[in-house]
Amino acid sequence: MRLDWVSAAVLLLAYLFGSIPGGVLVARLYRVDLRQVGSGNIGATNVQRALGWGPAIVVALFDIFKGGIAVWIARLAGVEGWLLGGVAVAAVLGHNFPVTLRFSGGKGVATSLGTLFFLDPEVAAYAAVIGLVVVALTRFVSAGSLTGAVAAVVLAYALGRPGWELATLALMAAMIFLTHRHNLVRLWRGEERRLGRPQRPEG
Repeated sequence: MRLDWVSAAVLLLAYLFGSIPGGVLVARLYRVDLRQVGSGNIGATNVQRALGWGPAIVVALFDIFKGGIAVWIARLAGVEGWLLGGVAVAAVLGHNFPVTLRFSGGKGVATSLGTLFFLDPEVAAYAAVIGLVVVALTRFVSAGSLTGAVAAVVLAYALGRPGWELATLALMAAMIFLTHRHNLVRLWRGEERRLGRPQRPEG
């Protein structure tokens, strides 16, 4: 992939699209500063704990589609291959480190899923089902997110997807593990919150 000014502009636009903080905007409708309640995270899980299932579903869909639409627009413009993978990663980076919130954002699961649905719907569907099954069985959102991220990489490899897609999914999975590092510690210690339990302070 040759990085020229056009490619740089495409990546920047994807990052800015990912930076739109859906969770913060929805919470403001309820006069709530999402960064000051619960875990302080701007994603759907914290919205669910702070505001309930309705707003959480809206935020989850928003975060999914902002990642997916970034990839879709890039494809309409003729972007493919490594640069398209870069667009997906840039959208997730925008969600995780949004310029709109001084680079303090979410964990990137929904946005990663959205980009994957537009990159590879088959892999996305299988990975999403696997992640949701893990959440249903354990009631740990973090466990489902981490399992789904790994499953996407394994499935893409098993299905013989191209190298740029494997690299993209591996990088997004690595980012999910990075943003869930505290959750991993709590899972290991048996201190992780289950879905629907009251929020405790983040560690």
